[in-house]
Amino acid sequence: MRDILSKATQIQLVIFDVDGVLTDGHLYLGNDGDEYKVFHIRDGHGIKMLLEAGVEVAIISGRHAASVERRMADLGIRHAYLGVQDKLAVFNSLRARLGVDAEQVAYVGDDLIDLPVMTRVGLAIAVQDADPFVKQHAHWQTPSCGGRGAARDVCELLLEARGQLAALRGRYL
Repeated sequence: MRDILSKATQIQLVIFDVDGVLTDGHLYLGNDGDEYKVFHIRDGHGIKMLLEAGVEVAIISGRHAASVERRMADLGIRHAYLGVQDKLAVFNSLRARLGVDAEQVAYVGDDLIDLPVMTRVGLAIAVQDADPFVKQHAHWQTPSCGGRGAARDVCELLLEARGQLAALRGRYL
C-alpha cells in the first residue's frame, strides 16, 4: 500500500470511465429511446472534494448520454469526453492541454477499452468488479464495485495521499 500512496501523491489529474465505474454498468433504455443511468451520491461528493483539493477531474466515456452530461455539469467536471472511440488520443490531448505528465495521471476503468490509457498512467485503478484481465493491469483495485462507491474510494485514496482527507472530513464535525 505504501507504493500506491507514493504513486497517489503525484496525481494531478484523475480520469474516470463512466459505464461500470461511475455507474454499475447497467444500461437502462426507456420506451422513448432515452438512456438512463444511476450514479452513487457519495461518489459525487468525493469528486467534489477532490476538485476542491485542486485535483483536475475528467471523464472519458465510449458512450454519449444526456444524463451523463447533466451529472458532470452538476459535479463541476469541466473535462467530459463522451462518445469516444479512441480514449488514448483523448488522454494524450488532455494531458498536453493541462501540462501534466503521464505519471501525474490516475485512470479508473473496468473494461478492455480502458486498457490503452490504464497501461500508460502513473496510477491505474480498476474497480472491484472490473474485468479480470483489466485487474491484472491495475496498480490498485477499489474495495467497492463500480457505481457503488468505487469513485469515492479513489477520491479518498488520493486525498489521503495528499494529506487533505482528514481536514476535508473535519469540516463536517
